[in-house]
Amino acid sequence: MNEKTGPVRAALIWAALAAAIGLPILLAATSPYLQWRDAIYIAAGFAGIVALNLLLVQPLLIAGYLPGLPVIRARRVHRWLGGALVVAILVHVAGLWITSPPDMLDALLFRAPTLFSPFGVVAMWAIFAAAALALFRRRLGLRMWRITHMPLAVMIVGGSAVHAMLIEGTMETMSKAALCALVIAATVKVVVDLWPRKKRPTESP
Repeated sequence: MNEKTGPVRAALIWAALAAAIGLPILLAATSPYLQWRDAIYIAAGFAGIVALNLLLVQPLLIAGYLPGLPVIRARRVHRWLGGALVVAILVHVAGLWITSPPDMLDALLFRAPTLFSPFGVVAMWAIFAAAALALFRRRLGLRMWRITHMPLAVMIVGGSAVHAMLIEGTMETMSKAALCALVIAATVKVVVDLWPRKKRPTESP
């Protein structure tokens, strides 16, 4: 797929991806909400934004949709960014815990009054489960890996998108909605394209 993409189209794809990732970060950096937040809280918030951006890149990498990047290398980057996603979530959660331990405890125990909390917590545990499952990828085999990994990916993306949209914070609304829509669309396409299908029985002559 990548080899057939012309240079102009490839440049446009990379530019669009850079805009989809960069614009929400840029607009969040100019948010007036930052004036009343301390450094730890801001770092935690931007770690969450980075994690959401990684959720857009991950399916594009694993399916080989990014031009100029060989599939083998793209999948290697996918694994590394999976680790980066775990780190971003840990920074996000740890920062919020430092700034407000009672609120984070309520969120982790699913007793927070805010509607966005349970979606974020479910997505977080799904990310950790996917990372743990990756340790046994070779033993599972490609088919079983996809059968177990893809539902977790859908849970991660769905929970993260709802979590982000329900939060009224530093992210600008329209760019956040566009980013979440792109994340969902990319994930759905990859799941449809890569979901293991039963092989048709060979017809006897």
